[in-house]
Order: sequence, then C-alpha cells, then structure tokens
Amino acid sequence: MSHESEKLKLLIGFKKRLEKKISDLELELQEMKITAEILNSILIEKGFKRGDMKTIIASSHKPETLKKIDKSDINPKSPVFQSKDSENVIPLKTKNGESLAIIYVNNEVLHVLLDETKNFDANVPPFSSFLVKRVFMKMKQKDEELVKTGVIASEKMFTYDITTEGELIREIVIKNVDENRLKDLRSSIEWTLEKMYEKSKKVN
Repeated sequence: MSHESEKLKLLIGFKKRLEKKISDLELELQEMKITAEILNSILIEKGFKRGDMKTIIASSHKPETLKKIDKSDINPKSPVFQSKDSENVIPLKTKNGESLAIIYVNNEVLHVLLDETKNFDANVPPFSSFLVKRVFMKMKQKDEELVKTGVIASEKMFTYDITTEGELIREIVIKNVDENRLKDLRSSIEWTLEKMYEKSKKVN
C-alpha cells in the first residue's frame, strides 16, 4: 500500500469519527435547547418575568477579571502555523518504513490517527508510563503553572484527549501545540508507537 493510500485510509476513518461527533453534539444541543425551554416555562409559571430572570442571572455572576495578553497572540512569528487555515499531514513510521500513524495538523490542534491494523493496546508500555505520564502530563502541568501565574490564558493551555475502543487506542487529540512542542510530540509519539508495535509482534 502506497504512502498516499495509507494517508487516505486513515483520513477517511478520521472523517467518519468526526461526523459521528458532530451528530452527537447536534443531538446534545437540541436536547439542551428543549431543556432550556422547559425551565423557562417553569420559571414563568412561578411568576418570573424575562426581565427579572436577566437581573437575577446578571447578579449571580462575579465580574470577570482582566486576562493578561498572551504574547503568542500578537507575535506573528511565534505560532507553529502562520495561517489559521494551515493544515498538514505528518506520517509516523517505524525505522523499516512501516506505517504507525499519521498526525493530522489543523492550526494548533493535532489529531493523531493510529494505524488500526497494528492494534495499539493502551496497556502496552511505554504508552502510559512514558507518553502519557512523562510527556503529555508534564506539558499540561507546565501550562497549568503558567495559567496560575497569568503568563497564558486558560484556553491556551496544553490539553489532550485519548479515544479508545475497548483497550485499543484509536485517536489522540492534542490542543494548543507550538512549534517546539510539535517537534517533541512527533518524536515522542513515533518512538512510543514503534516500541509498542515491537512488543506486540513479540507476543504474537
């Protein structure tokens, strides 16, 4: 199978999962709208007018504190991707050229789509011991400290989400990745997946 065919296969799988997520979110949004209308009806029945409700809601929130400006927001050279529409696909392979995954990059969000033929088990080292605990968690903890000190805004903090089917890892979504972290993440993820693949081959 050619490199382009591998990319297309993984992107098709990603597209299907994305469409399912969109469908689920649309359903959740519809349910929330219905719930909001029901609550609105109950409040009106209890004697609240819409104007009263706005006053109550406004008084229940504390004034927002001013956020410090993240320098990366105003420095055009600092983001990893110069354009908001920037996209890229990075293949991850073994030393022998076997496909492990692709990283689909969209702005500062990474979608790591694992090769489903390899059956990467989340319990196989060094996924949790190295990639999650020593790479992902360390980056997140560092950003949490930066948020506390006001260096970056909370929405700029490094986050990650791992999607599994049973014990099998299907996708890793990583948000707020700068240029330096992209390099570190790419090498760390590729090294981890290759070690996991080597271990799975020995078992089989």
